[in-house]
Amino acid sequence: MNDIYNVVGKIHSIETCGTVDGPGIRYVIFMQGCHLRCLYCHNPDTWDINNYSKELTVGEIMEDILKYRSYFQASGGGVTLSGGEPLLQKEFAAALFKACKLEGLHTALDTSGHDGNINDATLEVLKYTDLVLLDIKSINADTFKKVTGATIDATLNFAQFLFDEEIPTCVRFVLVPGLTDNEDDLHEMARYLKSLKNVTKVGVLPFHQMGAYKWENLNLKYELKGKPEPTAEETEKVRKLFRSYGFRVR
Repeated sequence: MNDIYNVVGKIHSIETCGTVDGPGIRYVIFMQGCHLRCLYCHNPDTWDINNYSKELTVGEIMEDILKYRSYFQASGGGVTLSGGEPLLQKEFAAALFKACKLEGLHTALDTSGHDGNINDATLEVLKYTDLVLLDIKSINADTFKKVTGATIDATLNFAQFLFDEEIPTCVRFVLVPGLTDNEDDLHEMARYLKSLKNVTKVGVLPFHQMGAYKWENLNLKYELKGKPEPTAEETEKVRKLFRSYGFRVR
């Protein structure tokens, strides 16, 4: 049992009282490493798995997590693994979530499903996962490729896998004007998600420019520079679209 507390993770950063990465107040661990190269990524400094800020053991992180237990319990919150792509570090993810469950803490996995290899290690992570926050960048394969630089297949395969395993899932989608807001594509996504009975909630996240400075600091070309953020009215219109299919939408 003590072995799980010695597993080491490559960590980008930690947010101790997050409110947007799962229900309630959450301890959010941003993992290092990601296969995708999303045009709107606000953490491009997580891409290279070897460019981590620190290495921490599960035991070290749990010691810090438990300081906030009262906040989690009062708010219905818990612990979220985000990134980057946390499934690139499956051994750590499984060990951390197992330790969380031993403490009675709710666990959420924020993932694109793009780890490229669904295997026993994936199942070990999901065994201790209460909720998956699945990021689907677009249901349109061409748009998905344009946004991420990768094909859509891995994400859809993972979505089907979550359905087959009956894992509660909330799908999250970033609304970018002129890029991911095609109405026909949105209806197609809603119809697709309706076929996955484990998906009951959709998060429509408006695109923002808050991470643009990181691209500049890393000398990366930021193709969405100057791209307008969606208005409140535009965002609400898309939320209403998903609600019309019966989804709860935040």
